[in-house]
Amino acid sequence: MSFSGTVKEELAAQISSARHCQMAELAALLQFGGGTCEGGRHLCLETENEAVAKKCFTLFKKTFNIDNVVTEPKVRLFPEEASEKKVLQALHLQEEAGGPVVLHGTVNSLLIKNSCCERAYLRGAFLSAGSMSDPEKSYHMEYVCSGRAQALQLQAVIRNFEIEARIVKRKKYDVVYLKEGTAIVDLLNIMGAHVSLMNLENLRIVKEMRNSVNRRVNCETANISKTVTAASKQIEDILLIRDKYGFDNLPDNLRQMAEVRLQYPDAALKELGGYLDPPVGKSGVNHRLRRLSEISDGIRS
Repeated sequence: MSFSGTVKEELAAQISSARHCQMAELAALLQFGGGTCEGGRHLCLETENEAVAKKCFTLFKKTFNIDNVVTEPKVRLFPEEASEKKVLQALHLQEEAGGPVVLHGTVNSLLIKNSCCERAYLRGAFLSAGSMSDPEKSYHMEYVCSGRAQALQLQAVIRNFEIEARIVKRKKYDVVYLKEGTAIVDLLNIMGAHVSLMNLENLRIVKEMRNSVNRRVNCETANISKTVTAASKQIEDILLIRDKYGFDNLPDNLRQMAEVRLQYPDAALKELGGYLDPPVGKSGVNHRLRRLSEISDGIRS
């Protein structure tokens, strides 16, 4: 099963204890994933996810005490008119009695006025319209919304928890998405997917450690390469001075520096300073090598 599917299974098992939260989640499930049939007059469920269908059935039973719900995709949910009428009124899915069912829009603000209801709303929206990429490859969570108003409402609710979400147009849909690992972890926590959160955190730790090791290795490799290149240039300069100018013509401190560098071609500057008599620091060694380089440049010119 994909990571996204695992998250949905965990969220489907989360049942809020408060009725107002159950209604908020149910409203989100229907607005993002519900459908209509028989000319738009009745509710149906448009999902192939068994966990989502089961969640709808459970919420209808707990919230409205309705047992006779059909959870097959694109089939009328409520065989009895009275049951459907009660749901449509409570979830504000009908603008007027007997009118068409209004779906794929925003959830009525009265249903998500509390923070706990916003959490339930985000959970229902993800179950119906959300997905996640494999976190081992990349960090990406998104909700596919049917319209701009729906996307803006979802973005606003996510931002209420101080999480940044963006909207992008994809064909006829508006997609609300998050690409930061930390933001996705926070949103999973808000929705109640705590097991998935821990699994994602473990993957993030492993990835960060791997990236840290790679950066350190690359940095050390670059430093070694830089040191080797500098040492090769220094030795080239010293050999030129020896062959074209002669060490006897150098001041004692530069002659000693030239001889020590030839004797220890792989040594670092600090180490070279310890071989001199008397020893000098790294800056002193660097100064003498720079003077030798200037002399060699003069010979070449």
